[in-house]
Amino acid sequence: MTPPIDPSPLAISLATTCAATMASFFLGLFAARRMYAMLGSLRTWIDGILTLPLVLPPTVVGFFLLLIFGRCSALGLLLEQVGVTVVFSWPGTVIAATVVAFPLMYRTSLGALELVNPTLLEAARTLGASEGRVFRRVLLPLAAPGVVAGSVLAFARALGEFGATLMLAGNIPGRTQTMPIAITGSLRAAGFCDDGSVDGVQEHRCGHSDRRPADRRRRLELRSCAGRPVLRPLQACWLSLASFPIPGGCRP
Repeated sequence: MTPPIDPSPLAISLATTCAATMASFFLGLFAARRMYAMLGSLRTWIDGILTLPLVLPPTVVGFFLLLIFGRCSALGLLLEQVGVTVVFSWPGTVIAATVVAFPLMYRTSLGALELVNPTLLEAARTLGASEGRVFRRVLLPLAAPGVVAGSVLAFARALGEFGATLMLAGNIPGRTQTMPIAITGSLRAAGFCDDGSVDGVQEHRCGHSDRRPADRRRRLELRSCAGRPVLRPLQACWLSLASFPIPGGCRP
C-alpha cells in the first residue's frame, strides 16, 4: 500500500521561497543601487563581503548563521528576550534562503545598472530630476530585464536551498522540512543512500542490491597516497553532527 503523500514540505518550500525572494529582491536592489554610486577601494571590499555567500559552501553559511542567531550569541539572546526564535523555526528557513539567494539578486541587478548609458542619467539630471526620480523613472526601467533575471535566479536558488537551511532551521516535519530536505530524508529512509552519499543511488540504479555497510564506511575514509587515513577528526566531527538530535524527534 502506498503511504499517503505529505504536502507540508511543498507548502513550506513555496512559502519560504516566496518570502526569501521578496526579501532578496528589495535587499539586493537596495545594495545594488548603493554600490552603483559608490567609488573607491572600499567598494571592492564591500562587494566581496556581499558576494561571499555565493562562493562559500551552504553548510558553512549555515554554520555562520547559527553562530549569529544561536542562543549563545548576543543577537540570539536579544531576540530570545523579545520572544523571537530563529534557530529550528520557520523564520530560520527564510533567513537561510534569503542569505544564499541575495548575492544572485545583488550581482545581477548591479550588472544591469552598470550597463545603462550614463548619458541618459545626466540628461535627466539636467532637466531637474532628483536622484530618486532618476532612479525610478530612468535607471530602473532601463535595467528592468536584468532585475527580473536576478529575481528568477534568486527564486530558483531559494527553492533548492539545502545546506544552510538544515544547519540553521533543522529538519522538523511540518515546520522546517523543505522539499530538498524531505527528498534526501526519503532516499535515506528507502535505503538508497544510507551513508549520506550518492553511492547508494548509483548502486541501486546499476542493480547492485548488496550494499555492505563496511564497504561504504571504507569508501568514506579519506586516504593519503601512502594509504594511511587522514582528516579523521574532521570525519568524526561530521558524523557526530549528523547524529545530533533535533527537537521534534528527527535528525538531519
